[in-house]
Amino acid sequence: MSGHVDAAAAWIYRGVWATVVSWFRVPAEPPTLPARGEPVRALRPAEGYLRYLKFLFWVALIPGDVLPVVGWTLVALAVPVLGLALAIPALALVVLPDVIAYVGIHLRYDTTWYVLTDRSLRIRRGILQIHETTISFENVQNVEVRQGPLQRHFGIADVLVTTAGGSTQTHGKGQSSTLGAHVGLLQGLDDADAVRNQILACVERTRAAGLGDEHPHQLAAHPAAAVSPALSLRHVAVLRDIRDSVRRLASAPLG
Repeated sequence: MSGHVDAAAAWIYRGVWATVVSWFRVPAEPPTLPARGEPVRALRPAEGYLRYLKFLFWVALIPGDVLPVVGWTLVALAVPVLGLALAIPALALVVLPDVIAYVGIHLRYDTTWYVLTDRSLRIRRGILQIHETTISFENVQNVEVRQGPLQRHFGIADVLVTTAGGSTQTHGKGQSSTLGAHVGLLQGLDDADAVRNQILACVERTRAAGLGDEHPHQLAAHPAAAVSPALSLRHVAVLRDIRDSVRRLASAPLG
């Protein structure tokens, strides 16, 4: 039965997707970021992630499918006329929630984007309310790959990006807020290790540029402005703390 519901939901989804995009103005293209140097890389969750979500969906809906069928069967055996009268409502009770959940899964999958530049990462999710989170590589503290047994079966993994602060989240029509310590989650990637390595490489280049204000390509064009090789990442972190302390003192009210 799941195959027929799947086919029906897929047919309905094509019309629903077009309607949702039109009504709620869901962007069909990835979000943009100002790229200075390396080109932008736009990522979507892998197809294995969609299969993973569908699997969880069917497992979660088994009780919701089985119980109405069992209840209708018992009624039909006890009172055949009543069972016949309840056949269509029982079928709708089984099929409609499955179709709605199926459409919701596809909408979640199709509206998720991850965009990388050499300076930052942007994550977009949402339909009714679009959430876009931008993470600057200057603030990244840790990047790790997480994969559970079920994700391993579907050939996917998540990349978790932890920052010290300075990320920005956009809600709806351009409303934004600055976050403190933040976690960016890239879900359902089939090349999670490669994405992690790319992010780490961008983080290292950003830090090696100095205090994060000089771009590595600009330094390559002006060798005299390059940071001394003796300046380690620890030294850069100390200098950045000193810079932040000076800024706080300068902005503090006198008296």
